[in-house]
Amino acid sequence: MTGYIHSTESFGTVDGPGVRFVVFMQGCPMRCLYCHNPDTWAVGKGEKRTAQSLIDEYESLKEFLKNGGITVTGGEPLMQLDFVTELFTLAKAKGIHTCIDSSGITFTPDDTEKFDKLISLTDLVMLDIKHIDPERHKALTGHENKNILAFAEYLSKKGIPVWIRHVLVPGVTDDEHFLFELGRFIGGIKTLKALDVLPYHTMAKSKYQSLGIPYPLGDIPPASKEQAAHARDVIMKGLYDRLSGKGSH
Repeated sequence: MTGYIHSTESFGTVDGPGVRFVVFMQGCPMRCLYCHNPDTWAVGKGEKRTAQSLIDEYESLKEFLKNGGITVTGGEPLMQLDFVTELFTLAKAKGIHTCIDSSGITFTPDDTEKFDKLISLTDLVMLDIKHIDPERHKALTGHENKNILAFAEYLSKKGIPVWIRHVLVPGVTDDEHFLFELGRFIGGIKTLKALDVLPYHTMAKSKYQSLGIPYPLGDIPPASKEQAAHARDVIMKGLYDRLSGKGSH
């Protein structure tokens, strides 16, 4: 089986635990306004690679990948679910730690057979929740978040460790009410292991220009580390509110 790959990274330090081999899959149905990889959107493009060739590339680097493993990201890696399943089958045969960095947008709650197979081979899912409100999520990404939230609950039921990621965009994803509600939601994920609130940055502007694509967020300024830290505190208040058994706010 071959998959469409955008690129690989041999020394990933922010894509799961340890130092990791990162596979950027090609293709994504989302159109997040702050996406920093618009060159991964197109489906059926990129370099055709076999799963075995990626394992071989990992093996050539493994002495440098301390306490790490393989992370598939994108784009949206679950658009090529069968290929990722084959890759992870080969990885687990060699005892390699496996991680998926996903938006969860392709999850189908009524038909989980293929997801069940892949998740049985997955050690960690890094799940991006763009916005907790469905309409604001749709405005931000082009899609509602129903299946994404269902994916989080599915992972919890399956006992799969989850890291939640949320990008803080000033004026877009920083409303404290929704941050609190996001915390209340993730407080129900029994396998939650980490929460990363990432400050929005504008480093992708030049990439949009080179691709001839208008930059969607215009002159919205980057978020500061202090703003991201405050947002994380608000989310954590919502999480503890959920865990304490209080009512919704």
